[in-house]
Amino acid sequence: MLSKEISEILSGCKERGWAMEPQAKEILRLSGVKTTEFFWARDAQGAIRFANQIGYPVVVKVVSPEVVHKSDVGGVAVGVSGDEKLAEVYTEMGKIKGFSGIIVEEMVRGIELIVGMKLDQQFGPVVLLGVGGTAVEIYKDVALRMAPIFEKDVDSMLKSIKARPLLEGYRGSEPINIEALKKMLLAFSDMVMEFGEEVDSIDLNPVICNASKCVVTDARIMLSK
Repeated sequence: MLSKEISEILSGCKERGWAMEPQAKEILRLSGVKTTEFFWARDAQGAIRFANQIGYPVVVKVVSPEVVHKSDVGGVAVGVSGDEKLAEVYTEMGKIKGFSGIIVEEMVRGIELIVGMKLDQQFGPVVLLGVGGTAVEIYKDVALRMAPIFEKDVDSMLKSIKARPLLEGYRGSEPINIEALKKMLLAFSDMVMEFGEEVDSIDLNPVICNASKCVVTDARIMLSK
């Protein structure tokens, strides 16, 4: 059963049909799925305060109910360093249609993965794990399982993707924190089961994993019509 907080967020998104990134990340946080440290800033001063709190450089993304694909409208800036530059980015993004502030978040480096869910009419929620970032459509290296998934399913998914050697440490690179990834996938599965038919699809892309952690850096939740 969905918590009161998550139900209220979803209810607030119903008319639009999808959850903006800060809302999607709050739902994930409440469900035990780890995200980057982030702040939804409604003014430049708030953005600067948070950036100084977590340390530069930071990632900045536009928040707008009229923009689903942020990079298509110049709504993503990576490696923003310094108060002056952040204020400039805020002003620039303020020109984007429907501007409702910006997300300021920590920069994380590691292997980019995708975790997703699609509500199938026949099978119910289907969970996806694969190579993420911009390589999703090039490599199509993904594993699918019907939800709910359990630890043995997660092990099976990890074994079936071709990129597994990258996760285990390839040619001297550090292996990612597999246990953190497993924990994320199991929490994600629990979350989608609680959604029932209320949510149509979820894209967490990229999920960035390194030797210490796995975190969601971008999230989109589309509600059922």
